[in-house]
Amino acid sequence: MTTLIKLEIIRALRNKKFLFFSVIYPPALYLIIAGGADSKPIPGMKLDVGLYFMVSMATLGAMTAVLLGNSERIAKERENGWVRQLRLTALPGRGYVAAKMASAATVSLPSILLVMIVAAAVKGVRLEAWQWISIAAGTWLGGFVFAALGIAIGYLATGDAVRPIAMLFYFGLAFLGGLWMPLTILPQWVQNIAEWLPTHAYTALGTAVEVGEAPHVKDMAILAGYLLVFAGGAAWLYRKDTRKA
Repeated sequence: MTTLIKLEIIRALRNKKFLFFSVIYPPALYLIIAGGADSKPIPGMKLDVGLYFMVSMATLGAMTAVLLGNSERIAKERENGWVRQLRLTALPGRGYVAAKMASAATVSLPSILLVMIVAAAVKGVRLEAWQWISIAAGTWLGGFVFAALGIAIGYLATGDAVRPIAMLFYFGLAFLGGLWMPLTILPQWVQNIAEWLPTHAYTALGTAVEVGEAPHVKDMAILAGYLLVFAGGAAWLYRKDTRKA
């Protein structure tokens, strides 16, 4: 399984389109949204624009890498026979799913760190050392939830259909979870939905640390629940695909 993880990381790093959208795009978007904004607190929040969007854009970068990257690669691998070849080896199904999740989460780390570096250099974001480490670690670990979702989508859709389906999940979860704009300025019905979505819980890990608090138990429980659902769904779809093959 270790060999497969290394192979997946190398393949991802050689993909120029992947590197742009997962590594360069989030910090560039951060500069566009927060670069010229003032440092006043966001209405209804204790955070200013620089702090809030540092977490949301780091989250977006991790989601791009693990959700979009995973789903499209798996759908293509199913079509070109790579997954069928792996089944002929001693690698168990759970090993394949775990390798995909681990490799996707690994390559999401550069995007997370780059957004944080840009926030510190351009917006003058200043935090304690434990806060920087906690935000980076929480954002990276939270990415496993969306890595599992990407695997499930990759086994659910065909090569032609996987992109629109993945994009629907990507943009829907990003908007409703408050990644594009703070939830406090959105309608109440959006806030009510967002409270139970994985993207809101995901960003809440980092925003809680930014104001000097520990991540809330409810947010961690929501992420753990979604991880079990997405990983279980991915494993079931993998077994279903195996029986069809």
